[in-house]
Parts: sequence; structure tokens; C-alpha cells
Amino acid sequence: MKRETIHRIFSNIPELRTERLVLRKMLARDTDDMHEYAKRADVTRYLTWNPHPDRLYTRDYLEYVSTRYAAGEFFDWAVTDAVTGKMIGTCGFTRFDYVSNIGEVGYVLNPRFWGREYALEALLAVLKFGFEHLKLNRIEARHMEGNEPSRRVMEKAGMTYEGTLRSALYVRDEYKNVCIYSILRSEFSVLPPARRTLQSRSRRL
Repeated sequence: MKRETIHRIFSNIPELRTERLVLRKMLARDTDDMHEYAKRADVTRYLTWNPHPDRLYTRDYLEYVSTRYAAGEFFDWAVTDAVTGKMIGTCGFTRFDYVSNIGEVGYVLNPRFWGREYALEALLAVLKFGFEHLKLNRIEARHMEGNEPSRRVMEKAGMTYEGTLRSALYVRDEYKNVCIYSILRSEFSVLPPARRTLQSRSRRL
């Protein structure tokens, strides 16, 4: 996959739909929904960014994201409830290796929606899009050691644990071990249909 192709696709990021979710572009109107969870220390405990200090910070971040979308340089979706439209988190790609056709994914979810497999549903939609539309051969995911909920999401999505990078991140004055998971296109294609077909359709915004 060429860099130019990725940037063209994400400059008009496709909308993905699953049984319960709509994954779409983040918008300024999502400020209150994002700040609801982004301000919480329990949400960012295993992430590389700190809690948002106030609503203005969140709004400024979303305005910055809109410029990155326009340039085709932001690869993350807002995860929204299909019925209410409420933004409950994000899921998407954090980086690409254009030479080797590899993508890395990440996700975060509002604690009000933990325990209901929303993160899994969103992740499967992104994996499906990565393999079927971006033609990636391998998709990776990482979590800080100790983040058991994130580990379970990766394993339920069919990803394989490959190892732990010792002291790979320096976050909040502490070195953190990082666990790596991956799944190949050939492996995703043979997952049970119930896992592969949660994404029902996609369209352009």
C-alpha cells in the first residue's frame, strides 16, 4: 500500500458500521462526549497521553484533528453508539509501514461502556477494513504490561501474542514494558464468521 493511497483514503475517512456502532470522523461536536472520558486518570493509566485538563483542551484537540484529517494524516475513528450517536471512544490506526504493508491499531473507550465488548466490535471493524480495503498483510497492536482488559480485546479479536518489549516506553517518570500482538490477513480470513462479519457496511462521509 502506497503512502499516497492511505492519505487519499483517510482524507475522506470512510464511515464503518457494525451491529451496534458507527465509526466516523471525529467532529467538534464530540467535545463533551470525548472530554467525559478523556479527563479521567483511570482511562489514561495505560496510555501515553495525560488526562485532558478541561473542555477547552478537548475542543482544541478535535479542531487539530480536523486539520490532520484534511491532510490525510490521521487514521482514527470516533466510535459512536449507533442509536444515540454518542461518541464513546476511538479506534483506528496509529501508524503504517508502507513498504511491508503493516498497520498498527489502538483504541480507547469510555468506562461507562466497558465490559460490553464495544472495543472488540470496533477493533474487528478496523481489522476488516485494514485487510479488505487497505490490503494490509499484518496488523499489530500493543498494550502496556498490566492492561488486562486491552489484552483480552486483542486475544478475542484473534490476535497472537508475540512478546514483551522490556522498558520500551518511558511514561510518567517510569519505564513500562510493552506487549505486542498481531494478526495476519490469512489468519483473519479464517476467523469464525461471527467475528469477521460484525461490520455490516461502510460508506463515504
